[in-house]
Amino acid sequence: MKSLPIGIQTFTEIIEEGYYYVDKTKFIHKLFYSKKYYFLSRPRRFGKSLFLSTLKSAFKAQKEYFTGLYLENNWNWDKKYPILYISFGSGVTGGKEQLQIKLRNLIIDWKREYSIKKLKKEDLNGQFFEIIQILHEKYNEKVVILIDEYDKPILDMINKPNLAIEVRDELKNFYSVIKDSDEYLKFVFLTGVTKFSKVSLFSGLNNLEDITLDENYATICGYTQNELETVFKERLETVDLDKLKLWYNGYNFLGDKVYNPFGILLFFSKNNSYRTYWFQTATPSFLIKLMQKNKYYIPKLENLEVTEEIIGSFDVDKIKLETLLFQTGYLTIDRVKTDFLDNQVYVLKYPNREVKNSLTTYIIDYLTNEDATNRLRYQNQLYKAFMDDDLNKLKALIFTLFETIPNDNYRKNDIENYEGYYASVLYAYFASLGLKMVAEDSTNRGYIDLTIFFENRAYILEFKVTKGTPKTNPALKQIKQRKYYQKYLNDYDKVYNIGIVFSKKKRNIAKFNYETVKI
Repeated sequence: MKSLPIGIQTFTEIIEEGYYYVDKTKFIHKLFYSKKYYFLSRPRRFGKSLFLSTLKSAFKAQKEYFTGLYLENNWNWDKKYPILYISFGSGVTGGKEQLQIKLRNLIIDWKREYSIKKLKKEDLNGQFFEIIQILHEKYNEKVVILIDEYDKPILDMINKPNLAIEVRDELKNFYSVIKDSDEYLKFVFLTGVTKFSKVSLFSGLNNLEDITLDENYATICGYTQNELETVFKERLETVDLDKLKLWYNGYNFLGDKVYNPFGILLFFSKNNSYRTYWFQTATPSFLIKLMQKNKYYIPKLENLEVTEEIIGSFDVDKIKLETLLFQTGYLTIDRVKTDFLDNQVYVLKYPNREVKNSLTTYIIDYLTNEDATNRLRYQNQLYKAFMDDDLNKLKALIFTLFETIPNDNYRKNDIENYEGYYASVLYAYFASLGLKMVAEDSTNRGYIDLTIFFENRAYILEFKVTKGTPKTNPALKQIKQRKYYQKYLNDYDKVYNIGIVFSKKKRNIAKFNYETVKI
């Protein structure tokens, strides 16, 4: 049985040491013989660095490492190209000055690698351009530029907008050399997590081909189901493949769905134990703060519809939460549809159980300031209430849950005036249980706030927030007046109407009423 290449991003090391390797070299052939400038965005830990390392070996004509791979018989191994490899993956860039130090160190490394004694230019951009010219003349071949994590210096400063803009502008100047060096370049490939607009970061580089959502390159990173079952066949003998898909598959870039390699490799290494491996490698604190700042209605994450513009690009001074959620891997594409103007609309969802359970649990902790022990107890008891079909128990649990939220949490965040807060907390709890749900569930008479499905039962939930305690339950009244329940009467043995009214004054449930529509 081969070893697992956990954390190994160097292609030659994987081949030399006999690690598992999923052959992605057919994409190298396709890229090289199609166009010249490429950009690829994928979430972290998705295999971007390994793919660039493989590209590097191909352009260095290291044929011995490609035995048995697609590229072995589909590449001109007589050609060797000078390569300028840039990686911002390691360390944290603290600002413009630190970025300049990194860039100067890159220049020093390239001079040493290619025995360049002295440069005429003194500025970073000028030296970058000069090195490209020197390599072209020295080797009588055009130059290959590979840039890994091109956006990381900006993302390191994302919670400090002014510094992030300084770093962005410095990178923009550096990357502009690529545009000016066109006649000396053979191939350029950039990878990153986020896709910055061409205007803000790649001004003038209009021929940069974005293959992020190109179906021809949908599986360039990540493992498809077929690749997983073929390459790791011996490790899957005792694995429930349906459960594995539910937990780790589901990332969709308009082609076959893929697994995140990092999570799968750790799953195998931990004796096939289902845990939140990928999620634990970083915390989405900036995203959660952005949600709270914008008073984002968290249930929208369940079935989010966005335009191509929203999903496509990002900038420091125009941060769209939906864009970040997609590009960082917390949401993925469920399907694509067209609106009444024939514009493409992307319907986003959580990629899998790992991400959904982990992200919503993280949201719970942030919104409620609850300690992990109490939160886990509530999660277990809430799930049992659904198991037992006990709505009185559900009501009591929700009341206790909000009763325990510290007063400071309200005072500091002013969330008692944020109507979506209460629904967001409940949604996050329910979603963290892995329950099947539809938020803003459309009917021919309006939208249900939240529909939960458990076994043979459907729960229709409507939320309202009032200043005090109303005499009647307006949430339940709305469900009945608009007959939301009719949508599910023929498909479920039981359908419940549940109206939940929260009081801003009490900061808790003011009314919780339910009725059974069908038994």
